[in-house]
Amino acid sequence: MIDTRHAPVPFHPDTLGTLCGLFRQRVAATPDQVAYRQFDELRNTWVSFTWARVATEVARWQAALVKEGLVAGDRVAVMLKNCVEWVIFDQAALGLGLVTVPLYLDDRPDSAAYVLNHSGARLLLVEGKFQHRKLAGIAGSVPALTRIVSLTPAETGPMNASTPVVVAADWLAAAAGTPLPGRHLSADLLASIVYTSGTTGRPKGVMLTHENLLWNAFYASQCVGFAPHEVFLSFLPLSHTLERTGGYYLPMLLGAEVAYARSIALLAQDLQGIRPTVLISVPRIYERVYRRIQDGLAKKGLLPRVLFRLAVRAGWRRFERGQDRAGWHPELLLWPLFDRLVASTVAEQLGGRLKLAISGGAALSPDIARVFIGLGVPVYQGYGLTETSPVVCVNRPDSNVPASIGQPLSGIEVRIGDNDELLTRSRCVMRGYWQDEVATRAILDPEGWLHSGDKASVDARGHYTIIGRIKDIIVLNNGEKVPPADMESAILLDPLFEQVMVVGEGKPYLAALTVLNEEHWQGFAAGLNVDPGNPAALRDPKVTKALTQRVVRHLKHFPGYAQIRRLHPELRPWTVDDGLLTPTLKLKRNQVLDRYRAAVEAMYADFVRG
Repeated sequence: MIDTRHAPVPFHPDTLGTLCGLFRQRVAATPDQVAYRQFDELRNTWVSFTWARVATEVARWQAALVKEGLVAGDRVAVMLKNCVEWVIFDQAALGLGLVTVPLYLDDRPDSAAYVLNHSGARLLLVEGKFQHRKLAGIAGSVPALTRIVSLTPAETGPMNASTPVVVAADWLAAAAGTPLPGRHLSADLLASIVYTSGTTGRPKGVMLTHENLLWNAFYASQCVGFAPHEVFLSFLPLSHTLERTGGYYLPMLLGAEVAYARSIALLAQDLQGIRPTVLISVPRIYERVYRRIQDGLAKKGLLPRVLFRLAVRAGWRRFERGQDRAGWHPELLLWPLFDRLVASTVAEQLGGRLKLAISGGAALSPDIARVFIGLGVPVYQGYGLTETSPVVCVNRPDSNVPASIGQPLSGIEVRIGDNDELLTRSRCVMRGYWQDEVATRAILDPEGWLHSGDKASVDARGHYTIIGRIKDIIVLNNGEKVPPADMESAILLDPLFEQVMVVGEGKPYLAALTVLNEEHWQGFAAGLNVDPGNPAALRDPKVTKALTQRVVRHLKHFPGYAQIRRLHPELRPWTVDDGLLTPTLKLKRNQVLDRYRAAVEAMYADFVRG
């Protein structure tokens, strides 16, 4: 169990002042300590970077930015996978008073062009060949952009002749010896403009100051007694504010090491090789691991499946007793056996020394959390918004209610407002939206409270629970209100369903658009004596009826009006590239509805005729 005492963090925001002040203090305190580790594909080995080496690189990049003619307040964009160069570029920019604008590596070209244009970015850092192919032609549509810097040479030449493209090594060499200006930066200086995912409409640019991000990292550091030499495995994109604060500024504050995962596909191997003590993720990763466990159990006999269920149950009893919510039970005597036969195997798959697994960015299914916690994996759900830098609430080791988002961080105010809306106020709340006063006034009231748009409840111990989105509530034509997210989470526990969106606004009942897992579809179709390779099989009434019945079984604990009466299955996944998911893999509900409008209407028309 991780130490729950609040170990003192050596640095305090009042003395650091800015994020670049944090970096300078960290370098001065532990220059020879390993700061980052990443895989070098050319040398086929992991490479370590000390704080002193990172500082040397930051100075080189600052010289190049100065030589480029950039001045404090200018915006510079970064479109890299997680790597030490992301940190170097960010620190170089912050130390000059520049404003970092992160872009998602897999974002669509039109979305990236919008962010670059709206922010007025003057320089863009890209990784190389992937972006050169994907972003070909957009640079000419971004007038403010005067330079593209690429970590690696382009395979097919420059993206656009009107915007000079230079390889980073040449760009840095040409700036050698350029004098750096003196530092006179304040905590309220704008540090970054982070564009929200944009589930509805265009993304908005969240203005975050040095103070916002630094204090959020500091408040987060007070939640747990972190050890002196924690190891973070970083794979959630650094363009996501949860990873940026929790997986970059927080480790810097702690003096922890950060290792950059090679890819999601190689995550299992990296967990084994890096053996992290801290993991920060969105629910999607935990869902994938859960499904892999379930698929493995399905291929085994009855005894392993029964043993697994008993291990989870005994482990959950052990967890509840540790939280002072349950007394002793005879099953606890069997935990050492279950730990050796079941739980330790799962722990080893995660590296064997994981002490803190944070889940944020969306709701984690309580059933999935129960399985991991029952097997001894220390999962803690939290809650935040890009607009709050981002963490607002999180569960703690000594006060963990997995179905909740936990308690507010120290220094952050939270209350329930009108319509059960969660409101928050702190020095972590954004300055506002870039060039959008109307949107800023809509979310920030005159007293400084940020209106989250999330409906919440709070229990006697101060644990908050999100009960839905105010705007995402589906109102049936009989007036019943249904939060679709909970229903979708319940359905997605079934490995047959890869993606789900519940619909029914203004309709007499609920229906669902679904994407099936292709591998599980093969067995499901065969069981119904239909050809899984025939596209028409998905429209077979026998198939849709069986799928609907399967969904209904997962929703038996929901109210009678919160049931799925019709279902539309697909095999083609919804993706970022086709505009149906945000870069953080959230559903763009309006776009999905537009794409499947005919299918939605058919589900209701068929019911009426039937």
